Amino acid sequence: MIQIFRRFFNFCGEINKRKFTKSIFLGVLKAMFEALKIPAIAVTLQGVLSGNLTVQHILLSFGIMLLSIAGNAFANYCSTMLQCEAGYGTCADKRIEIAEHLKYLPMGYFNQNSLGYITSVATNSMEALADVATRVVMMVTQGILTTVVVALMILYFDLRIGGISVIGVLLFFAVNSYLQKKAKTVAPVKDASDRKLVEKVLEYIQGIAEVKSYNLTGEKSKALNQAIDENTAANIKSEITFVPIMFLQSLIAKLIGVVIAGVSVAFYLNGTMELLNAVVMIIAAFILFGALDSAGSYSALLRNVDLNVSKANSVLDMPTMDIDGKDITPDSYDIDVENVEFSYDKRKTIDGISVHIPQKTSTAIVGPSGGGKTTLCHLIARFWDVDKGCVSLGGVDVKEYSMDSLMRNFSFVFQSVYLFQDTIANNIRFGQPDAPMEKVIEAAKKACCHDFIMALPDGYETIIGEGGANLSGGEKQRISIARAIMKDAPIVILDEATANVDPESEQELTNAIEALTKEKTIIMIAHRLKTVRHADNILVIDGGKIVQSGTHEQLMQQGGIYRRFVESRELAVGWKV
Repeated sequence: MIQIFRRFFNFCGEINKRKFTKSIFLGVLKAMFEALKIPAIAVTLQGVLSGNLTVQHILLSFGIMLLSIAGNAFANYCSTMLQCEAGYGTCADKRIEIAEHLKYLPMGYFNQNSLGYITSVATNSMEALADVATRVVMMVTQGILTTVVVALMILYFDLRIGGISVIGVLLFFAVNSYLQKKAKTVAPVKDASDRKLVEKVLEYIQGIAEVKSYNLTGEKSKALNQAIDENTAANIKSEITFVPIMFLQSLIAKLIGVVIAGVSVAFYLNGTMELLNAVVMIIAAFILFGALDSAGSYSALLRNVDLNVSKANSVLDMPTMDIDGKDITPDSYDIDVENVEFSYDKRKTIDGISVHIPQKTSTAIVGPSGGGKTTLCHLIARFWDVDKGCVSLGGVDVKEYSMDSLMRNFSFVFQSVYLFQDTIANNIRFGQPDAPMEKVIEAAKKACCHDFIMALPDGYETIIGEGGANLSGGEKQRISIARAIMKDAPIVILDEATANVDPESEQELTNAIEALTKEKTIIMIAHRLKTVRHADNILVIDGGKIVQSGTHEQLMQQGGIYRRFVESRELAVGWKV
């Protein structure tokens, strides 16, 4: 239990840790004010039992009780506010830290870890820590602090009863320790089922068109239904495991209270304890084990707290790429790839590629699916680090750049476009948030999306649904291209950028991309001949190797893969060029 507390407080960071520490100190004061009820009651009982209850007795008892209630309320208020600030502060800070950390992880991490897991860590885990964990940790610590203070007070009044109290507390924690061990085995199973459920729900929603078209809704959605059933079973198993142990824990607390009451009465009857002390001991015992019982009820959730901390740390502990390079502005934007090799796990996807891409030229990359085209582009932009060889920008190894200074040189347009739930204007100016509307409109016109934007009800102020849900594929693609134009980076990587563009806009968009080559370094992956044929250099990649390179005319004269592609349109189905 102590280890869980230590990990949780360390996880929270120094500022929030200090707030929790202050909250615990206030918890000690709260426990002391809570314990003042015992002398308050004792003062009144002393007057009643002596047969000489006076106004002084009543006023003193009332004063102590008032101090107990007021002090308890004040300490509880301040402690709760600190807990909330620290809890929600931790949640916000860690979400930002996770987001920043994810920026510098190699892209391979996102291939190996599903969207459901990352979403679960950044949302469910952090939300649980902010809402549940904070309360669980503080309720448990408050219960323990109250127990310690009251137990010390009982020991002060009577060592015999105090000894029984200590034995009862130790027995209680022995059962609680067993509870923690059981939680250690049950909590991961429940967490795994929660994570799987999130993944399947996301998968179901994202693929809802296919789900409906194949009539896999309702009872036929077997994967989702299975995940729901497994999650239900995991939750039931968790409750069945914890409830009997928690019942035993609570029973021990209450029975020890009964034992103390019986022993106190026995001591009074045999003349070894005054009636006043006997009554006070009985009252103190039930305050003691009431606090302990409350702490025990929440302690079963401590393992979930520890699990959520571990999940967040598992993301934060993932080794990032070496991002501590220098803030470099390259002298030129020439790109050199020298004898580069790269593998996914054990499968080599880039095998000894070397190429020189001069600045302000256009390079088209063609080849069959799985040949390594997109991987090569990702290595150039350092989404991954190469296994062997070197990628340099302006004669400087990309590893020597800080990640931020390197990314300033690149704009990207991917085949799979993601737009944020914001205005169209803000999505376009995403890479240059302070840009005036005139530049936004200029970029939109170059990307051939100004006309359809102006046809929307609110024009550039139209709010795009999450992921661009209320736009067509071609419209999203063109806004994405406008965003890349807006960033005005010297190097633009287009990964099948015209794949979702309708025929009416294709020529305009092709002309816009060609115009960019006069001022930018363009690297494009495309499957349409119109996009490829005007490139300054065409690289044909197959099996992780460059098997041909040259202009369209040169490659047509060489024969081989490229010419066969051009001459045999039916082979285009198997190509991504």
